Amino acid sequence: MTHDILAEQRRHLAQLLEAIQRCAWFLHQSEAKIDWPIDAEWLSEHRKDVDLFETLAAINERFAKLQDTLASAMRHSVLLAAESSDSFLKVLAFFEKQGVIESVSDWQRCRAVRNMAAHDYSTNYSEIAEHFNLLNELSRVLLHASRRLIIWSAEQLGIAPASRDFSTEFERIFP
Repeated sequence: MTHDILAEQRRHLAQLLEAIQRCAWFLHQSEAKIDWPIDAEWLSEHRKDVDLFETLAAINERFAKLQDTLASAMRHSVLLAAESSDSFLKVLAFFEKQGVIESVSDWQRCRAVRNMAAHDYSTNYSEIAEHFNLLNELSRVLLHASRRLIIWSAEQLGIAPASRDFSTEFERIFP
């Protein structure tokens, strides 16, 4: 029995693309529960609203999960395309040239904001509101990059998401 490593790698990318659709849709759904932008006064008035803060926590988590999954898929795509992937910066530069991400600096801003959330335990409602408004703004960067990567993978590698379970919902994110 021959082990087809290439087929396995293609399957893995298809699964990552499906995970991207799922992550993007759940992030979008969580963000839809909030009237953006939020401000410090409103946040302070609702400081004991469990549903609100569970939604905000979900946005934090889903933003991070989408960026991580998107990064894994980009790195994997570059390998399948036989491009240089010895540093993630080269992966980002490749996908900037391909039009999947708008700019490396946008990606890095997303990463910085995401990392702040993981290490910042502020109780200052102005800072919390600013953080979530920025996450909401930057989620557009990740959502559009997700869509463009899925299109690029289909066109350049002939690989689509492993299932269509979230395809319809994912496409509805983009009017």
